[in-house]
Amino acid sequence: MRGRPALRLPPALGALLGRVALAAALLTPALLAAAAAAAGPPRRIVSMNPSLTRILVALGARDRLVGVDDFSAKAEPSVASLPRVGGLYSPSLESVAALEPDLVVLVPTVEQRDFRARLEELGLPVLELDPVSFDQVLETIRTLGARVGREDTARARIAAIERVRKSVRRATAGRTPPRSVLVLQREPLFLVGRGSFLDEMLAIAGARNVGAELAEPWPRASMEWLVAAAPEVILDSDSDPQPAVRFWSRWPSLPAVARGRVVALDAGDVTLPGPDLDRALLRIARALHGDALALDSEPAP
Repeated sequence: MRGRPALRLPPALGALLGRVALAAALLTPALLAAAAAAAGPPRRIVSMNPSLTRILVALGARDRLVGVDDFSAKAEPSVASLPRVGGLYSPSLESVAALEPDLVVLVPTVEQRDFRARLEELGLPVLELDPVSFDQVLETIRTLGARVGREDTARARIAAIERVRKSVRRATAGRTPPRSVLVLQREPLFLVGRGSFLDEMLAIAGARNVGAELAEPWPRASMEWLVAAAPEVILDSDSDPQPAVRFWSRWPSLPAVARGRVVALDAGDVTLPGPDLDRALLRIARALHGDALALDSEPAP
């Protein structure tokens, strides 16, 4: 038995239907965005990243959060009582779905990219943000502010950060930049490398980041490499209880150790790409140049 002959459309009708299909494909993202905006700000948000959690809290959207990742619960006291939905690298799909969120916010790590696809298969709205550079952090604040209806608060926070950025840059201009390293973890050794918001903040604060020689944003390095790099300042943000000065005294040949320029920094205050970049930048600048560094604009207390 022969199959039915293929349907052939008149050329004009075929072209018209092709244009309609193309227009529909192009309009779909816009229609989805318009539908999300028309539905109003989300009321049940799950945050899968501590930076995004802190931004939402700073914007006044703490009451919208119904669940957070484990690290957020530890890093941000105001959300410690919320349900936890797993770690940054081991999120729980079941825990998120059970909270019935109308928005899930996350950062596109390898694990969370896969997780996003699974969330979308369940029909859960997802907002993916990637605050790596300084300006990307500001854009993340702006985007979240618009999404939760806190545009004015977001604009004010961004303006405050930009004022301090300009002030620190002016205050450190003309100074000889010390060869510096910002340690994220001691053993194994992880540093601030090239291209991250912390790399930019070191430059703004008047330092030469020797970790930028390793090219990656968060590189792992050997102690032999660090000794050869000979940093004049070590900024240590490791959470280990052993004092930074005592730990680094094991390498007396390091210029930073020999000159007494090992400075401990609180990781929660400095290394999070969140809403407090102005305060973080000021801490780094004063760790490098001393409390007497004169600024014409400082963060509000």
